[in-house]
Amino acid sequence: MRAVALDTVPATPAVTEIDVPRPAVGEVLVEVAAASVNAFDVAVAAGELRDLMEHRFPLVLGKDFAGTVVEVGEGVDGVAAGDRVFGVLMAPFLQAGTLARYAAVPTSYGFARIPEGVSFRDAGALGLAATAALDGIEAAGLSEKDTVLISGATGGVGAFAVQLAAARGARVIATARPGAAEEFVTGLADAVQVVDHTDDLEAGVRKIAPDGVDVILHLAGDVTRLAGLLAEHGRIVSTVGVPADAVPGVTVRSVMADPGNKTLAALAELVAAGRLRVPIGAVYPLEQAPEAFAAFTRGALGKIAISCS
Repeated sequence: MRAVALDTVPATPAVTEIDVPRPAVGEVLVEVAAASVNAFDVAVAAGELRDLMEHRFPLVLGKDFAGTVVEVGEGVDGVAAGDRVFGVLMAPFLQAGTLARYAAVPTSYGFARIPEGVSFRDAGALGLAATAALDGIEAAGLSEKDTVLISGATGGVGAFAVQLAAARGARVIATARPGAAEEFVTGLADAVQVVDHTDDLEAGVRKIAPDGVDVILHLAGDVTRLAGLLAEHGRIVSTVGVPADAVPGVTVRSVMADPGNKTLAALAELVAAGRLRVPIGAVYPLEQAPEAFAAFTRGALGKIAISCS
């Protein structure tokens, strides 16, 4: 089958031929219709995780997937060939991935059915980024009383976070460059206010929130610079691995996406109900996945989806 794989790291992702995987105990084989590029995939290719996780080559990139079950492994109940499913492939080591024609995925974690009315394309770009956004907002304890600054609002996680924060009734301030990026962010939810992070960020935020913001959702940018925009007793939640003591005197909490089955199902239902939009900015065929990775590193708007069929 065709897959986006690496023979070493760091390396540029390339499309190559590898064997079709077989589902192990507790797994199903999915014919992948759609997937997406995440920061995790870019970090793997860049060799940033080689000292943190075991790598086995050839290593197929990709975490998100959406497609159709074609084979059910031993020990799997309640799933049948023909089921439309999606999720996030999670494993204790790096080798299996979803940027491929087929993927063997466990059903106990990172796995859910696609609700009626949700496309493969949307489901394949939902899992990891939307979970990270939701987990960040929940870690912050965000409520309708809060003003939140979302730093890095134009990426996949940020675009989901803007919508989820607005749905909770919070006052949302988001960072974006003027022009297309600003238009993209303001189109995500009503009443989102945008500040230009390339200009005088502090002045822009203070104009909207003179006493500072209650929560900073840190997805990008200098966290020490951002901390100066907090109101008294404000807190920072980061998805990029900031140490708890990075800003003295400020509560900083780092979160990692936890794409459990129930979380994925709940997010998919929000999409099906029209309460959450999957913010896809571009779609690439599997054969052009290297170009998709290059676009991601340049700072594409929203999610970059991959068509694997």
